[in-house]
Amino acid sequence: MTKLLTHAFGSLSVRNFRLFATGQVVSAAGTWMMVVVQDWLVLGLTGNSGPALGAVTAFQFTPVLLLTLHGGRLADRHDKRLLLTVANLVAGVLALALSLLVFAHEVRLWHVYGLALGLGVVNAVEVPTRLAFVSEMVGADLLPNASALSAAYFSTARVVGPALAGLLLSAVGTGWVMLLNALSYLATVSTLRMIRPAELRRGPRPVSRPRVRDGLRYVLGRRDLVLPLALVAVVGLFGMNFQLTLPLLAKTVFHADAASFGLLSSTFAAGSLVAALATTGRRRRPPGSLVIGSALAFGGLESLAGLAPSFAAAMVLLFFVGFTAIHFAQAANHRIQLGSDPRYRGRVMALYTLILQGSTPLGALAVGWLAQHQGARSGLVLGGLGSLAAGACALAYERRDRGGHRTDGRQPTAEPGTPGEEPALL
Repeated sequence: MTKLLTHAFGSLSVRNFRLFATGQVVSAAGTWMMVVVQDWLVLGLTGNSGPALGAVTAFQFTPVLLLTLHGGRLADRHDKRLLLTVANLVAGVLALALSLLVFAHEVRLWHVYGLALGLGVVNAVEVPTRLAFVSEMVGADLLPNASALSAAYFSTARVVGPALAGLLLSAVGTGWVMLLNALSYLATVSTLRMIRPAELRRGPRPVSRPRVRDGLRYVLGRRDLVLPLALVAVVGLFGMNFQLTLPLLAKTVFHADAASFGLLSSTFAAGSLVAALATTGRRRRPPGSLVIGSALAFGGLESLAGLAPSFAAAMVLLFFVGFTAIHFAQAANHRIQLGSDPRYRGRVMALYTLILQGSTPLGALAVGWLAQHQGARSGLVLGGLGSLAAGACALAYERRDRGGHRTDGRQPTAEPGTPGEEPALL
């Protein structure tokens, strides 16, 4: 048992990562509290408008679409610890400003839009930098474990944050929850400054200035990276709009109060946490078939969740949707990151972030419009069907590609520097 726990939590033996994870848990819990109260605030300001909620999501993720590749370039060029410190300080100031507007009873919808846009700019730098910084803290051998634990603590925060937000909304109101979120960023900043730079596993400084187009050229030359990235794009566009679909499902279909909405979100996050913990034992690069199989399972379960006949049934199904969503995201993340040259990792993970999160604005606007005209259930059903279709196309492509290798008598060769892969499951 002790050996199993040591294997599952191996990266926490690294002091720098242990500090980093501690700060991230606190900050992420505050962020998910903010997601709940922000959605509730928008629905209250607009009379339960799906398009308005979709617009907030679009404002938050549009900068990710436009700027993340440049954020990855910054991560490959500059001190990642410093970039993360500045990004979290700016995010904290933005959250504080919105909380003060709520306290003063002066908050308007455009203020929420402005905060979402500002946080989107911050995330365009913070997310690819954070993903690349994990490898500097733990090294290549522990990277899959650290990545899975990162997903685990974010999922933990997603369980605790919404549930706590639901209780605090009823007890103290929106402004205090937003203030707590603003203060939570200080936990990340404090732990970042406690990290010992001498213990980081930094690669050699680039001899030339990192360029975005070099990273794109590298990815396009790697077919084993292009397929999971394409699958992430479609699943992210259609299926990963839970910030929009869950509050609409709770409020317009099941007529839930804030506490019940927090419970629904926490159930989804609990499934995500279980999936994250299940992948902590991974030590090798997963095969493409595992990524595809996860996408298919996610699509089927999300469609079923959209048809749930009761609140209790929706909770059960959303637990499994959360599980398959994180299992898919982790499998894709590990396949992409463990197959990438460290010199390009910041830009490769920026592209991964861009595709996963940058496709959300288009999906959020489309799903918001659909939910407004066809009901909240349609957003989940459409998202699931789109993800199913993408998985089926990817599976057909991979099988045809393998068949092509067998037909011409050649065996596929490993990419330079690519770690060994887990056995294929499909």
